[in-house]
Amino acid sequence: MSTPSISLKPSAQVRYILRLADTCLIHAQRLGEWCGHGPVLEEDIALTNLSLDLLGQARALLTHAGALDGQGHDEDRLAFLRDEPDYLNLTLVEQPMRRSSAHSPGGDFADTVVRNLLVSTWLRLQWQQLLGSSDAELAAVAGKALKEARYHVEHAADWTVRLGDGTEESHRRMQAAVDKAWPYVGEMFVDDATDEAAVAAGLGPRRSALREAWSREVGAVLAMATLVAPAESPYVTTGSRGVHSEHMGFILAEMQHLQRAFPGGRW
Repeated sequence: MSTPSISLKPSAQVRYILRLADTCLIHAQRLGEWCGHGPVLEEDIALTNLSLDLLGQARALLTHAGALDGQGHDEDRLAFLRDEPDYLNLTLVEQPMRRSSAHSPGGDFADTVVRNLLVSTWLRLQWQQLLGSSDAELAAVAGKALKEARYHVEHAADWTVRLGDGTEESHRRMQAAVDKAWPYVGEMFVDDATDEAAVAAGLGPRRSALREAWSREVGAVLAMATLVAPAESPYVTTGSRGVHSEHMGFILAEMQHLQRAFPGGRW
């Protein structure tokens, strides 16, 4: 018998933290898919290290969210035993960005580079703002995560410029990757009641407050890479409200299998 799902009715504070934790967790899961499949050995190692950084950030945030929620859920239960609607990650991070075979869905290295640029810049701006959070534990997590996020942005920006302003083929792939990722950008900056509660409590910024700096920084990298950002889509994705793309269920099936099949299992 598989382990049943846990039930959550999180406060606005816990939802705010889970949105960030889940984005780091699912982004880490997707980046981890590159382990053993990188285009060069050095990049295989680099992408795996980025994934581990994000996993560490997710663990710290999930542990804190569990303590605040007060229902006895630790990081493992929150990571592996929630149902799909209880995950609050950005939709962009759940998209498949590595093609495992010639016939499988997904993208290529260009898609991963572009997503890393968009998401790592957003995360770094989040961490910078959260250094002043009224939640001392969240501020401490942000202090450590900010150092890692700065490297993530640098790594993504270097590859974006190298490939965007590279060969005709690399430029074509990078522009296609920008076009593919851009419809998911709007979700990064849409405010809701969780944002308003966070601002009122001094917990952290509204997502809309990050837009200007994010647009400026990402725009500068794209310009150096001779890439063009398309117009923003009027449709806004809803992963951070628990309404996900068709890819999320497959991610969770893989992530949760061991925990649900072997409850409380230990290596």
